[in-house]
Amino acid sequence: MADSLRKKRAVSLETGGLPLVSTFALLTIVAGQLQGSGYSEQEPEFLSPLENLTVAQGRDVHFTCTVNHLSSYKVAWIKSDTKTILAIHTHMVTLNPRLSVTHNGHNTWKLYISNVEPKDSGTYMCQINTDPMMSQMGHLSVVIPPDIADDDGSEASAPEGGSVALRCTATGVPAPTISWKRNEGRNIVFRDEDSKENKVVYSYVGSTLVLKGLRREDMGTYLCIAANGIPPTKSRRYEVTVLFPPVIRVASPVVLRATDMQVTLQCYVEASPRALTTWQKGKSQSGGKLLNSSKYIISEEVVSEYGIRMNLTITRLKKMDFGEYTCAAINGYGKAEGTINLKETPQKTTTTTTTTTTTTTTTTTPRPTSTTTRPPKKHLKKQPDRTNHNALDADLRQAELNNALNFYNINTYGANNSHNEYAQRTERQKVRPSGPPRHFVVYNRSPFTTPSLTIFITYCAIHIVI
Repeated sequence: MADSLRKKRAVSLETGGLPLVSTFALLTIVAGQLQGSGYSEQEPEFLSPLENLTVAQGRDVHFTCTVNHLSSYKVAWIKSDTKTILAIHTHMVTLNPRLSVTHNGHNTWKLYISNVEPKDSGTYMCQINTDPMMSQMGHLSVVIPPDIADDDGSEASAPEGGSVALRCTATGVPAPTISWKRNEGRNIVFRDEDSKENKVVYSYVGSTLVLKGLRREDMGTYLCIAANGIPPTKSRRYEVTVLFPPVIRVASPVVLRATDMQVTLQCYVEASPRALTTWQKGKSQSGGKLLNSSKYIISEEVVSEYGIRMNLTITRLKKMDFGEYTCAAINGYGKAEGTINLKETPQKTTTTTTTTTTTTTTTTTPRPTSTTTRPPKKHLKKQPDRTNHNALDADLRQAELNNALNFYNINTYGANNSHNEYAQRTERQKVRPSGPPRHFVVYNRSPFTTPSLTIFITYCAIHIVI
């Protein structure tokens, strides 16, 4: 009787939470198998320890147990923290469909867990039913990527100078760290109630971000970032709106353009919430509101979270288009206006100055002298002209003059007189189509000069010219 109790104790296993029927069946199978092979020459041994595993939620994982010299003993898988038998040898005991076991027919047993859940975390045991019992344990850690709760609002607003508090709640395993950053890499500015800057940081760690003394440049997107080392990192956008009345800045108070040209007038508006904008011709009290048409093209451009650029394009300017234009903006916190004076470009006057230059030519005729020591020569000089004539005509005229002089010398001094020489012409005549008559000067070798000779020579010269 004592031997029987001892054998039953040797094959007992922890059942922890298994139904009574399952426990009984398990013990019967194991006991029956062990009774037929109670004598083993060598004890079983584990070849390698059971690993500690970490896996993200939703993934698959498995434990590997390698045993040598198992003989007739059996391997069981047990979850230690809940005292639950999962499998014995290749037989599944638990009813969890995500668990399974395999045996390679030699010395390796594996426990598979698919689509891991957080409740799968804990200590797992590979146990051999020897006396005393042999076992080894490995720990499974199931980690969960961070997630941000949607309970908190993602928008906050306050008037300029006020304050807002942004709250971000995140879950995950391990617990995530929450940090704050501004969109586009801008800094976070912490101020006191008087809007004085206290600290400027690139990022802030904490679940709640409090902004005081708000200014319009604090407006924009803030990011809540939750991270615990398990990808992916989670983030959420929070929009901060700072409320203030419109402010208008005019790009060019005075604009010059010529008629028949096109011009674009611009006003820069800052307002939150976004303002309703209009264009008017003249002052706002007297002018009419301008609408989009073929004459006026109205458009807006967003330049920041709280700034827009108003554009008014006027096509083919006429005289009546020149004057003042008013841009206006209004929201629930106030109204603002800006004025642009469109003027016509002054026309440039061109003055042409004409200068007349008069050239006067003077011809001087030297007086003949009779006190020369050398024999005088008769020279016939004629003022040069710019018009070319036939050379034959010039020679004929010169011959007529020489004949006249010879005729006079023969009548006066005789046929053999040494003074009977032809007058020499020093320059070829060039006839001008118009202008004053030409002047000829005759130098006579004769020391005797008579009035009749002078008159005759002058007559001949005039006749030749004519």
